[in-house]
Amino acid sequence: MKKESISRRSFLKSTAMAGALGAIGTGSAAVLTSCGSGAGSGVAANVPLKEPGTYYIPDLVDFATDGKELKAGVIGCGGRGSGAAFNFLAAANGITITALGDTFKDRVDGLADKLKSEKGIDIPADKRFTGLDAYKQVIDSGVDMVIVATPPNFRPIHFQYAVEKGKHAFLEKPICVDPVGYRTIVATAKQAQAKGLCVVTGTQRHHQRSYVESYKQIMNGAIGEITGGVVYWNGGMLWYKERQPAWSDCEWMIRDWVNWTWLSGDHIVEQHVHNLDVLTWFTGLKPVKAVGFGSRQRRVTGNQFDNFSIDFEMENGIHVHSMCRQIAETVSNVSEFLQGTKGSWSTGGRETAIKDLKGNVIWKYDGEAEKANFKQTDPYTLEHVNWINHIRSGKPIEQASETAVANMGAIMGRESAYTGKQTTWDEMTASALDLYPKDIDLTGKMAISGFGAGKEFKLPDYIPIPGKAQGNQTR
Repeated sequence: MKKESISRRSFLKSTAMAGALGAIGTGSAAVLTSCGSGAGSGVAANVPLKEPGTYYIPDLVDFATDGKELKAGVIGCGGRGSGAAFNFLAAANGITITALGDTFKDRVDGLADKLKSEKGIDIPADKRFTGLDAYKQVIDSGVDMVIVATPPNFRPIHFQYAVEKGKHAFLEKPICVDPVGYRTIVATAKQAQAKGLCVVTGTQRHHQRSYVESYKQIMNGAIGEITGGVVYWNGGMLWYKERQPAWSDCEWMIRDWVNWTWLSGDHIVEQHVHNLDVLTWFTGLKPVKAVGFGSRQRRVTGNQFDNFSIDFEMENGIHVHSMCRQIAETVSNVSEFLQGTKGSWSTGGRETAIKDLKGNVIWKYDGEAEKANFKQTDPYTLEHVNWINHIRSGKPIEQASETAVANMGAIMGRESAYTGKQTTWDEMTASALDLYPKDIDLTGKMAISGFGAGKEFKLPDYIPIPGKAQGNQTR
């Protein structure tokens, strides 16, 4: 197998901004970090994993620079779309939202009402779009940029259309749920690069100062060569929607999307991708093999698992353990840990720190200094500050292809747990697995077997059983 590491150097060379932005942000470390005993001489003697200027560091300022007036459209007006809309409006002056789109009218009107009452932004009726094609109407409405926060299965086609129309895009994570969506994202990202567009993704740890400063320390060699690690998202049960009598099967699934694999990718993809993104970002490596297991213990609706445990082999041979769970009243842990030849790095809870091999803290992130030196500490808003600054400065950024690597790792883990088999990067990226329904229909023609009376389309309602093909399962 040909081993091709994710080179941030080559990634940046493929964009127009590498020379201008390669070293931005390096001056903030002094006010955002603190050292334990022995840290001063130890860090200075490190051999860098990558030289400063060869990797991208965002300029995490409080507020975007004034410039060109910008009009945004929001595609997907649920909880995350509404949150992203207000994060966007908090990021700069001279920006506004002029169009909204969602599958359902109540979602559009709900966000429109909130924008009017809290921000004085009045979205007229002819700029409120509903239905499965609402994304096209938003993109074609005269906006400069789009915030894509629909259920994840829709994001590749929404991104594709946005780039086709020359729009800058903010893509919530995850950005795909299957190999077909992955390939669509990667191809569209190349088109975005060619057009000089700015594409930022919702893996917000790339815009969280504690992670950015940690990344700089690790690239400077603070823990030596990375030899392994563990990443976690173990939390409580996520929300769900009870079926309403007036809803078709399709409407129920879309409203209840976090519980259906075809819409969310399962929670290893939808949520745990954050932690896997930290792994692929910090190591600069992609996973080449995954072996894992999972199960469904207490999930109320949908067809997903509620726990996964995956062993990833990275392309240089190191192994990393991935664990995620969504079960109420169980121990929580949302964190990452990386082991190196000289020490270790960990974050989660109250401390982000680097320790030497004896367990002594030699560096830690100073959260109090961040609060004292910056007004804006919310990474969800800083994503939009960075996005707007790139657009206004005319310096393209393209994060979708990098996020797609972590996203594919999550898909590999899911498919291994679902089937009980080993998955590989080469097999999965070439797979024909496509979770997008061919006959998606809100009126009732598309039905879940056992829930609806539709005859034209049967979406698989099986719960995956490792080692056993079930129903029309083709994995």
